[in-house]
Amino acid sequence: MRPPATESFLQRVRQHLQALPATERQLADFVLEFPGELASYAGNELAQLAKVSPSTVSRFIRRLGYENYEEARRQVREDKQSGSPLFQSAAQAFQRGQMLATHRERSLANLTNTLDQLSEPQLSEIVQAIIAARQVLIFGSRSSHAFAQYLRWQIIQVVPQVISLPGPGETLAEYTAQLGKNDCVILFGMRRQTRQMAALLASASKAGASVLLVSDQASPHYAAATWSIQCDCHGPGLLDNHVAVMAVCDLLATMVLEAAGAPGRKRLAAIEQQHEQHREF
Repeated sequence: MRPPATESFLQRVRQHLQALPATERQLADFVLEFPGELASYAGNELAQLAKVSPSTVSRFIRRLGYENYEEARRQVREDKQSGSPLFQSAAQAFQRGQMLATHRERSLANLTNTLDQLSEPQLSEIVQAIIAARQVLIFGSRSSHAFAQYLRWQIIQVVPQVISLPGPGETLAEYTAQLGKNDCVILFGMRRQTRQMAALLASASKAGASVLLVSDQASPHYAAATWSIQCDCHGPGLLDNHVAVMAVCDLLATMVLEAAGAPGRKRLAAIEQQHEQHREF
């Protein structure tokens, strides 16, 4: 009996794992670590990577309930759309001797591809919206949380009302209930975001707030955002490369600090004075 169509490739493998013969278990262990290889290679090539025979691959695929290898490949291609790092190719990860050069080249390419799409007028609009806002709310979950925290840490030096949300024990509703057209919302939405991001985006748009969405090229486009920056985050291995995202954060923070003018300098001077008084450094 074939498994239901709703089951993913990985679910099928895990269901059969304990009952597999030794060579098929070796193949299963490999595809659990690098399931994306089925989408990239023919059956005999996968057999070479996993160090098993082509017949082992055929038996394994049939045991999982697929009619043939191509059917399994089609499902893996669909499963790759989930964005899981498990489905990234292992081939480059195996090239350990060239990892440093490969990583450098990929980082430079991501940085160039991302910055080339930006324009000074667009960035100036974003910066002015941040400075003029009644409050700036910055959101990011999962890996995007770090970018939200970093940007807040930088611009709060000259912009007094910058909030990273939600805080510990808080809900989004406690912030979205008071959103207005004089607010600016910045969302970091790298792929595989939680449902909170879409909810915040909808609330901010409905309230008339200015919205900046910083995402990657694998993320969906949101027409409701006032500005959208899609960063190139392709990685040389299993993980995404976020060099371009950090560059965008640094660029925005630098422009905000420079454009804050006399009020910003006054706030920064007051903060430095407090540092001295508290002997915090």
